Amino acid sequence: MNKEQAKLRAETRAETGKGVARQLRRRGRLPAVVYGHGDESKALTVDAHEFDRLLSRIQAGTTVISLEVEGDDARQVLIREIQRHPYRLDPLHVDFFHIRADEKITVEVPVHLDGEPQGVTLGGILQQVRHELEVECLPNEIPSEFRVDVSALDIGDSIHVADIDSRGVLILDEADLTVCSVVPPSVMEVEEEEVPEGEEVELVEGAEAEAAEEDEEGDSDEDSRNR
Repeated sequence: MNKEQAKLRAETRAETGKGVARQLRRRGRLPAVVYGHGDESKALTVDAHEFDRLLSRIQAGTTVISLEVEGDDARQVLIREIQRHPYRLDPLHVDFFHIRADEKITVEVPVHLDGEPQGVTLGGILQQVRHELEVECLPNEIPSEFRVDVSALDIGDSIHVADIDSRGVLILDEADLTVCSVVPPSVMEVEEEEVPEGEEVELVEGAEAEAAEEDEEGDSDEDSRNR
């Protein structure tokens, strides 16, 4: 289970809007909001560099964070969403979801595949259909990830949700859904048929003879017109 808990400091902010957000980012602050449990959402800012360092150490969405807001008690939160720049991928805004230790929550847990399937060594292609699974559990029981050994898969074999070690949590996805499979290659190599020696010559000779006949017929027609 994911027992790690990180810490992050935050400051409240009164002003909102795109212009304010741009000014905050120029000052090295990242706009944020915290909500959950029917509480009124609160606009915050966090240090952009500190947030980047946090992301490098945790699994966003499954690691419980102690959010220390100035003038308020620390809250246990999960990162619910990170809005990023379209092509630079820098964080632009972050949503924190307030949780409680005694209440179950629903989260998306990533799925990672381990090993190389034996079917791939035979020319098959490994396809991962689901990269995350939805689970329900208490905050301190959230798995950081599901690791799946695929090395025994042959061409045509699949792993379904029911085959995943749930690690004591409730997986909400349907049991018969496919997580990954090894499929045959989409394009099969076709060996060229060998043409028996002699047939090719006959084809060429036949084509040349047909062309010669057409030339002779053309000359005959032209002679008839000239007469």
